[in-house]
Formats: sequence, structure tokens, C-alpha cells
Amino acid sequence: MLYSTLKAALLASTVDDLSEHLHALLHEHVDELVPVVVRLFMGEVTPEAAFQFEEELHDVGRELLRRLVEWAYNQLESDDPETSPKIIRYEAGEYRRENEKTPNREVSTRFGKITLWRFPYRYRHRESEPSIFPVELLLGLAEGATPALADAIAGYMADTGATQNRVLDRLKREHGVSWGAGRLRNLTVHKAEALGGFRHQYQVSRVLKWLKEAYDSRGKCKPVLCVGRDGITVCRQPHGFWEVASVGTVTVYDRSGRRLGTVYLAQMPELGQGELTAQLKSLIVDILAGLDSPLPRLCYVTDAGTTETQFYRKVLLNLRDPRRPRRRLKWYRIVDYFHAAERITAMSECLFRNDSREGKSWARKMRKLLLKPSGASRVLHSAAALAKRNDKRKKMSKERRKKYDRAYNYLRRRTRFMNYHGYRKLHLPIGSGVTEAACKTVFTQRFKLSGMRWKNEVGQAVLTLRVLLLSGIWDDVRTASLKAQRSPITVPDNLQNQETSATAA
Repeated sequence: MLYSTLKAALLASTVDDLSEHLHALLHEHVDELVPVVVRLFMGEVTPEAAFQFEEELHDVGRELLRRLVEWAYNQLESDDPETSPKIIRYEAGEYRRENEKTPNREVSTRFGKITLWRFPYRYRHRESEPSIFPVELLLGLAEGATPALADAIAGYMADTGATQNRVLDRLKREHGVSWGAGRLRNLTVHKAEALGGFRHQYQVSRVLKWLKEAYDSRGKCKPVLCVGRDGITVCRQPHGFWEVASVGTVTVYDRSGRRLGTVYLAQMPELGQGELTAQLKSLIVDILAGLDSPLPRLCYVTDAGTTETQFYRKVLLNLRDPRRPRRRLKWYRIVDYFHAAERITAMSECLFRNDSREGKSWARKMRKLLLKPSGASRVLHSAAALAKRNDKRKKMSKERRKKYDRAYNYLRRRTRFMNYHGYRKLHLPIGSGVTEAACKTVFTQRFKLSGMRWKNEVGQAVLTLRVLLLSGIWDDVRTASLKAQRSPITVPDNLQNQETSATAA
């Protein structure tokens, strides 16, 4: 029998006593609220008085809830040791109960710090082993924090603009809990490990839900599943080197081209970005395998960086249709329009005098032309004609010519990925704005505040939590994680009947 089930059965007979104690506790704090209300009515009504009134109510209310939580948790084990099993099994070992409760004075809850009295259980075969405390295991304490507070702290650490000091100040101000930075980091890593294992399945579920909504939408085009990835620099500890981290996105667009939602992936700097590649590939494969409807249009929108291009060539082009394994999936590879437009600007600066009106006018026309049928080829023809004229007049220096060739070749080598006119007709995105924005929301707004430097372990933990928050799956993942954290503490069958019968007697 599970220890938690047995404890519930043993406590059921004391419900009346619990109710009596609870009413006494509430009545005591009602007396504390009376003078707070009286001061409001007896004094002058001002904004300052209203502020003070609510602050005092908050303080009294939080203290009431703190004492209520402390009292309730301490009722989970009776003071009489004979009401608790003498022997329990935990992680394939047997533990024997001690007869005196010991206090844990460092339990943090959403309402403040409490003292938890609990029975220790020692390992039967080796006294040197540390004791375990079944009530703490059943409550799911992590770094001395209850699940509710631990969830709140994880959310604070994942929030935009958060820092360690801000989170610690917020804990003290809103929850009456004083922690150190080390304890905060340990809890962050613990929560990331507990929640991160559920990220994949709930991201898949979320995208499938959006795809169903997309197929039910109005419009003349097929829904679109758009994949993107990009890199961004992060300052690393201890030397302050800037290294490239990575972010991935999977976005769903409905039949009219409206974005329904995006899920995010992110990794701290790593050689070759292999972990992000594996996660992104797995996410795509499982999404397509879980579809009940026809496959959506698949597109991959990024700049033309080395890692981004290799992901397309080595991964996406080799993916198979889950319904027809012999057939490869068709992907629309799209080079970000705005990166292409930057090359047009670079060419104009080489073909004309810097910041000249003629050069700006040409670049503006070419950016519009790029969106027309065969736009990339027409832009290249125009640029080549101007370059030939400049060569005859010897107007370009070697340095400008090198810069021009670099921009020209960027467009020439990727012309087949710049059919922006055709993409727009199919309601495909032509810009990697979603992925560029992900770099900002996932990393910049949290990882690149003043003076920030990161170690991989804590940085990845914060990224894991932030990805869950931004993907909109936090609540689902938290619920699944809490269900999975139930401690398998059991009571041997031969002792279970003895304990139950002794209590009944």
C-alpha cells in the first residue's frame, strides 16, 4: 500500500478535530482584522489611507495563510509515533521510523517561511545513510520550497527582464522569504530538469492543435508549417567571451496567412549546435506523424548562414513523408527577404557614391523589383549592367569591388530561394521575422541585460523554463510534472494490517 494512501486513511477519523482547530485559527486572525478596518473608518479618507489599509490587510492575510499552511502541513503526521508505519520502503530500501519528530525550520511557502515537524526514517541496514522524511517527499519539497513557491520562482526566473537580485527581492517582498543566490540557482536547475522532460510532447500537442485550427479556417491556400533557426551571441562565464547560442521556431499559419502561434527551442552555445538540430528535427517529425489531416505546406525561412543552410541540406531534405516513407517531404526553402534587401543596399553603396540620392533611388526600386516575378534575376541584371559601366569608367576601387562582389554573389547563389512573388501568392512568409524576434524575446530580453554573464548549466535551465513560458505550455507541463513527482513510498503488507488494526483499536 502507498504510504500517502495509508496516511489519508489514518487521518480520516480526526476530521472533526481538524475543523475545530481551523475555526479557532481563523477566529484569532479575524480579531486582528478589526482594528485595521476601524482605522479606515475613524480617520480621514485619502489615497494614502486607502493604500495603508490594503497594505495592512495584505500583511494580516499573508500571516494568516502562512500559519494556516504551517498548521495544516504539521497535521499530516500525528504526534503519536504509533500512528505512523514502523517500516516503509523507498527506492528498493527499507527504512525504520524514529520515535521523535524533528523540525525543519527552512521550509518556504508562498506565504512565508514555516517550521515543519516530521518523523525521520533511517535506513535499516546502514545507520550511516542519511535519514529520509516521508512527509517532505510526499509534499514534493525542492530546496526547501513547496511546489507552489517553486513554480512561482521558476516563473520569475523565466520572466522577461529578470535578474537574480530582482527575483530574490521579489521573493522577500511578495512571499516573505529570504534566500541566497546559490539556493535560487539550485532550484532553477531542479525545476528545469523536472519540467523540461515534458516540453517536447506538449509542444507537439500545441502545434497539432494550431494545425487543426488552421485547416478549419477560411482561405484559399493550404495551412503552412514554418520552421526557422538562428544564432545570437551570449556572454559566457568566467572569462566574458561572447559565443553563439541558438534558437529554433516552429510556426503555424492558417489558410489566410494569419499566424496562429509559435513554439520555441533554445540552446546555450555548443560546438556545431547539434542539440538544437536534434530537438528541432524530432519536433518536426513528431508533429507530422501526429497529423490527422493532409500535410500542410512546409517552409524553412532563415538567413543564409552556414549552420542554417546545413540544417536544410542535411536534415530537412532527407525527411520522409510519414504516410509515404519512400517519398521525401517537399520543403519551400526561403532566404529571408530583408537579408536579401540588405545586399541590394550594399551593392548600391558600391555602384554609386555613398548616401547619394541616385543610389538610394536605385536601391529602393530594386527592393520593390525583388518582390516581382523573377525579381532576383532582374535585380542582378540591373546591378551587373551598372557594374560594367563603372568598370569602363574606373569608378570602383578594389575594396568597393570586393564588397560589391560579395553582395552580388549572395543573391546570385541563392536566386532559386528568392521567388518572393510566388511565395506570397501561396501565403508563405518571406521574412524570418518570427525567428529574429525569438532571438530578442528568448535571449536579449533575459540574457543580455547589463553585465550579465552565464554558465552553461544555469543558463540552459533558464532557457528551458523560458521556452516553456513563451510557447504557452507552462500550465500543462507543470501539471504533468507534479503528477509525475509522486514519491513511491510503500508500506510492507505484513505491517500495513498491523498498523491499521492498532489504530482502530
